[in-house]
Amino acid sequence: MKEKKIIYKGYIVESLRNGKFRVLLSNHDIILCYISGKIRKSFIRILQGDIVKIEMSCYDSKKGRIIYRLNKNNK
Repeated sequence: MKEKKIIYKGYIVESLRNGKFRVLLSNHDIILCYISGKIRKSFIRILQGDIVKIEMSCYDSKKGRIIYRLNKNNK
């Protein structure tokens, strides 16, 4: 059975090494996120201040995976 994923919108606060980022969620939590394989494979650049979609496991609420970078107009 597959585990359920939770999807949030977030704001990149800080860029760390190895494709990891600190992301501010809409509920004012800051979590540690890494880039998903498709974004890394397509060389999509994510910078501080970008709006992203985060996929989180329901078991660990402090880590997530960036699955999509939104335009800054789509807030």
